[in-house]
Amino acid sequence: MKLIIGLGNPGEKYEKTRHNLGFMVVEHFLKDFEPVKDTLWEDSKKFKSDICQIEWQSQKNGMQKVILTKPKTYMNNSGMAVKLIADFYRIAPADIWIVNDDIDLPLGMMKIRFGGASAGHHGINSIIEILRTDKFWRFRMGIGSPMQHMDIKHHKIKSVDGLVLGRFTGGEKGKLKELIKRGAKAIGFGLEEGLEAAMNRFNTK
Repeated sequence: MKLIIGLGNPGEKYEKTRHNLGFMVVEHFLKDFEPVKDTLWEDSKKFKSDICQIEWQSQKNGMQKVILTKPKTYMNNSGMAVKLIADFYRIAPADIWIVNDDIDLPLGMMKIRFGGASAGHHGINSIIEILRTDKFWRFRMGIGSPMQHMDIKHHKIKSVDGLVLGRFTGGEKGKLKELIKRGAKAIGFGLEEGLEAAMNRFNTK
């Protein structure tokens, strides 16, 4: 069983913000997997998340169950939802895949990696602290750094919070769309061929 979690914040206020890129990617993956009318998310109070369970039929590895998750605990407490689900289904950290926004990568870049520090990402940090391990997979989706989004008119560099809680601009929509599609394809490829192969194919050089 795999637990695939898109990180973000619940509610309309945060719906299209950069911090919710993880939500966007897992939503797109589910829409690619089955007809839109069947892409139903369950509001699970038990797991403090929106969840959807699917069965992925792999030619190489056979059928495996996959739990797609969008935590409703807010970004800084993402680890709470992850642990609730992982403990209940007895899912090992190595079978947990986290999809998150990353300010250390330019918009459009993606890096799949296993383990390592949080690099200041509050959602990843919460998961590491609550699981007491960093040995899980991450799909790091680039949203650009505060320096790259400098307010030229006022000669100010955006704060990290100002950037991640802000929305994508019109000029970024094309790259955003491609990144979401690429992230969804990488998840499917990882389920089919394994994440080592997905790293070789999808990691931005």
